[in-house]
Amino acid sequence: MIQLITDSSADLPKEIVERYNIKVVPLKINIDGDGYLEGVNIQPEEFFEKMTKAKELPKTSQPSPASFSETFKSLSGKGRMLCLTISSGLSGTYSSACVGRDMSETDVTVFDTLAGSLGHGLQLMEAGRLAESGHSIEKIVEFLEDYRNHINIFILLNSLENIVKGGRLSKFQGVISKVLDIKVLLEGIKGKVEVVEKIRGKKRFLKRALELIGERKKDFSDTVFGITHINNPADAEYLRDEIIKKYNPKDVIINYMGATMGTYAGDGGIIVSFR
Repeated sequence: MIQLITDSSADLPKEIVERYNIKVVPLKINIDGDGYLEGVNIQPEEFFEKMTKAKELPKTSQPSPASFSETFKSLSGKGRMLCLTISSGLSGTYSSACVGRDMSETDVTVFDTLAGSLGHGLQLMEAGRLAESGHSIEKIVEFLEDYRNHINIFILLNSLENIVKGGRLSKFQGVISKVLDIKVLLEGIKGKVEVVEKIRGKKRFLKRALELIGERKKDFSDTVFGITHINNPADAEYLRDEIIKKYNPKDVIINYMGATMGTYAGDGGIIVSFR
């Protein structure tokens, strides 16, 4: 039996985590000097409230190697272990998991998803499905390597406030963007984030995101979409409904975005992931 481990940035709904018996190692969040463990003593809704009131941008950090080591040791003897982490281009979690594996002296395969939020979570779902069907870790990793090479991740920034707080945009630029109602559409490419377009107005913004999805594939009948959001269920549900209407996918999963990715996406941010 294969034991699945991940970090808390995958943003999978609780029922899916429980179905595949996934062990989650939490990332750390610091908000104005107070420390939390993602998904343990702070949940997405509470994080959003604290983030909006925070004087500075919350800081996230990867789990320690010791945290991974302890988790690996606790599962040792229950089956081979497969650990999927957030992109090494976004966090040091992959490296921490590798060090934890060496510390634990256990048989663990650590896999870099090159993704975050449900781009990471969808890969975990596939790993769980394949493990449930009796596939070996080697076959699962082979499948995941192809999956991550063809994954699409669109990041819709509704507000640039966190970009300003993080120092990547001046306050003046932030004010101008707000006045002009400028939204930013980004894409996750090979584990890193790149700007695709800057668009004025929410309607045009959401319409363009849907167009880009349609440009990536012709047949979505076997596609599972993952949509996560920060305090923006209305737009997330709108995108889900339009995706179903336009592309008839296999499934669309919606969940709250956790603190790790939510810190960067900011208020109203949405991430759409699919292969």
